[in-house]
Amino acid sequence: MPAEWEPHEGTWLAWPHEPSDWPGKFGVIPWVYCEIVRHLSRVEKVHILCPRAQLRPIRSMLERSGAHLPSVELIPCPTNRSWTRDYGPIFVWNQRGRLTALDWKFNAWAKYDDWELDDAVAAKIARRLQVPRVAPSWRGRRIVLEGGAIDVNGKGTLLATEECLLGEQQQRNPGLSRQEWEQIFYQYLGADCVIWLKRGIAGDDTHGHIDDIARFAGPRTVMAARERKREDVNYQPLRQNWRLLQRASDQSGRPLELVELPMPEPVYFAGQRLPASYANFYLANQSVLVPVFNDPMDRVALDIFERLFPQRTVIPIYCRDLVLGLGALHCMTQQQPAA
Repeated sequence: MPAEWEPHEGTWLAWPHEPSDWPGKFGVIPWVYCEIVRHLSRVEKVHILCPRAQLRPIRSMLERSGAHLPSVELIPCPTNRSWTRDYGPIFVWNQRGRLTALDWKFNAWAKYDDWELDDAVAAKIARRLQVPRVAPSWRGRRIVLEGGAIDVNGKGTLLATEECLLGEQQQRNPGLSRQEWEQIFYQYLGADCVIWLKRGIAGDDTHGHIDDIARFAGPRTVMAARERKREDVNYQPLRQNWRLLQRASDQSGRPLELVELPMPEPVYFAGQRLPASYANFYLANQSVLVPVFNDPMDRVALDIFERLFPQRTVIPIYCRDLVLGLGALHCMTQQQPAA
């Protein structure tokens, strides 16, 4: 599996259409998507899955928002939700060097009842692209894995959490052991070094997705979220994860280069804590989209990204509304590597 910073052919999105995912704020969400597409369409193709009846209104909104329409493809395709990171295909290079779509099973994080439309998306994209499709399985059953549960350096090292893949809550694959997961990651993703962190952040209804807490920014560089307020519920879990990363090494046995990412002040809406994190960024061609929250730590986080990615344009995207859907920039995007 290539790293996210490697060249993209394009980015896959799914247009937001389910008001209950953003209760009380849905009206602004399509315009947030327009802003994201505006930036992405300047540097790569953008493929958007959307309801057939909304093709014309969506195109009009994108045009009014200044998106580069020649780089945007609207594809009629029904979905349950808009988090393509978790149900879209994970693209890898097969042993012959050909782009291949991994079609992991999706069951809505073992939490929601409506998931069948999303589970069918990866196979549809593979057919559309005319690339080989592989449905990963283990001992005769299809494996459930969301894209937000893993992060890779493109060299053979993978990040994941025990809470998400081995925990007892929202079990996707009951009975699957740590050793079996490591064999699966090697077989399907080419990862022979797995770094297991413990827990995710408060408000994350996936129970421990890695893309809110620690992300590769280079073959040996990991950006890891840290909470400095001892009274915050995230303080101890993120401190424990940091210590695990300090002791970890990459596929060649070399220590990691750690970069601390601050956490914003807790974001609440209607009394619900939301999973706001700067780690949910997205690396596009020539740019990096970073979630911001109208928080004093926004500037600190952006300075860190500018230092780590001097060859890319760092683009802040206001996500205080978007994160009400319990996801942000990385959750809504899925990269397709360039051939």
